[in-house]
Amino acid sequence: MSEATHPPEKRSGRGRVVIAVVVLVLIALIVVHVIRKKEPARGPGPQVVTVATATLGAMPVVLSELGTVTPVATVTVLPQLSGYLTAVGYREGQDVEKGQFLAQIDPRQYEISKQQAQAQLAKDEASLAQARTDLARYADLYQKRSIAEQTYFDQKFLVQQDEAAVKVDHANIAQFDLDLDYCHITSPVSGRVGLRLVDPGNYVTASSSPGIAVITTMKPTTVEFTVPQNSLGDVLQRVNAGAKMTVTAYSSDNTREIGTGTLYALNNQMATATGTVTLRATFPNDDEALFPNEFVNVKLLVDTMQNAVLVPTPAVQNGAPGDYVYLVNPDSTVSVHKVTLGPSDGKHTVITSGLAAGNTVVTDGMDRLSDGAKIQAAQASPAASGAAGASAPGGASHAQHGHAASAASQASQAS
Repeated sequence: MSEATHPPEKRSGRGRVVIAVVVLVLIALIVVHVIRKKEPARGPGPQVVTVATATLGAMPVVLSELGTVTPVATVTVLPQLSGYLTAVGYREGQDVEKGQFLAQIDPRQYEISKQQAQAQLAKDEASLAQARTDLARYADLYQKRSIAEQTYFDQKFLVQQDEAAVKVDHANIAQFDLDLDYCHITSPVSGRVGLRLVDPGNYVTASSSPGIAVITTMKPTTVEFTVPQNSLGDVLQRVNAGAKMTVTAYSSDNTREIGTGTLYALNNQMATATGTVTLRATFPNDDEALFPNEFVNVKLLVDTMQNAVLVPTPAVQNGAPGDYVYLVNPDSTVSVHKVTLGPSDGKHTVITSGLAAGNTVVTDGMDRLSDGAKIQAAQASPAASGAAGASAPGGASHAQHGHAASAASQASQAS
């Protein structure tokens, strides 16, 4: 009887062991699952950017062009007659005045020719006096019908011929006087003489090249430059209104201001090859800093825009939408905002449409921005600080409003 009760006890023990193993396996699976469970992915945090507030201010409308210093007068002094050059009265690089002696051509042959003309004049004047005396006698005889009418009229014509000969002699003497003046060469303009072109002792001829000297007027001087046809309308409007437009010349490397002048002339034709018009500005050039034929950078102040909406130039982007800015929204997000650009001075740009004073735009940190992205403003600065020209009335109040709005936006983000 005792042997019949042992098998059920063995089966009950094995069942408990199996259950314990299953429980342990389940616990192990749960622990492994808990350990390997990943934390839920978090969304990207707000991007830190630099913002600025659009403000009202003044912006000069400037055309930057390449110009050439063109003297008021550059004269090549040429001999008017032939002869040996006996003297040179100038020093190379010397400043001369109008009428100052420059060179002398041997005048002796022209003096001799003048003496011959004076002798011929004396002879013709004597013949004229004799012809007039004969005409007076013939007139008396003609009234008495003592000579033929033809004889009287022939004598009248002879007197007229002698009078004409005397006039020719006077003209010849005047010509030789002029030749003697041409032998004494003087400066036709005031300016600076260049390097010597011919030495004394050389035989020069009328209008011989390269001439006696080259004289260039140093002060005042002018600068010629061109403007494109698209900008010509604004310039013409100001010129026709009688405005005096300021022109500033800078060195070729654009690092040094050379002088300031005034626009005074426009060409009457447009160059069809380039679509540009040549303008000329005059400069006092008292310090002679503008050198003839020098290349300079020219800035023409066309007008000054008042109460213009200004933003820092880095805020303006260009892409598929065209010109745009990242506009900061009240919920600390940004949106792509298309704008129309006006003139720029390099540091600030005028927004003619699409933006209002007081709006906040992103100026730095735009590499990974997109429409609707969350941002965190690092700092806010007024857009018109350091802008060229004084701010228009009300510009300061707009800037203060922009600061307040930006500060409120940062406070809300921080909260």
